[in-house]
Amino acid sequence: MDQKRSCSTRVNGIACGSLSVLAVCVLAAGCAATSDPVLYPNNHLQQVGRAAADRDIAECRRLASSYGVAETKDGQVARQAAGGAAIGGASAGAWGLVRGNDAGERALAGAAAGGAAGTVRGAMQSGETSPVYRNFVQKCLRDRGYEVIGWQ
Repeated sequence: MDQKRSCSTRVNGIACGSLSVLAVCVLAAGCAATSDPVLYPNNHLQQVGRAAADRDIAECRRLASSYGVAETKDGQVARQAAGGAAIGGASAGAWGLVRGNDAGERALAGAAAGGAAGTVRGAMQSGETSPVYRNFVQKCLRDRGYEVIGWQ
C-alpha cells in the first residue's frame, strides 16, 4: 500500500469521522429540553398557587414568542461551524507554511477538523435557552408579582 496518501483521501477521512461525531451530537442536542424558570416561594406565589403560576409562565412564554423572541440559540450551529473552519484552516495552513510542508493540504485538513468541531459545539449549544428569551420571560413574571431565582 502506498505510504503517502493523497490530500483528498486524508481530508475525506477527517470529514467522514467528523460527520459521525456530528450526527451523534446533533441528535443529542435535538433531544435536549429547554429549561424552565424557577420561582421563589414569595407571598404572591403562595397566594395564587402553583397551578396559576404555571399558567402565568406559559402565558409569558407565549408572549415572548409572539414578539418574535427565539426560545433557543438554533442559529448558532452554522456560525460556529464557519468560525471553526476559518480558525482551523488558517492555523493549520500557517503551520504548514512554517514547517515548509504543503500549506494548502494542511489548511484543508484544518478547515475540515475546525468546521466539524465548530458544528459540534454549535449543536450542543443550540438547545440552550436564549438569554434574551429568559430576560423577557423573567420580566413578564416579575411584572406579575413572581420572583425568578434561576432556570433549570
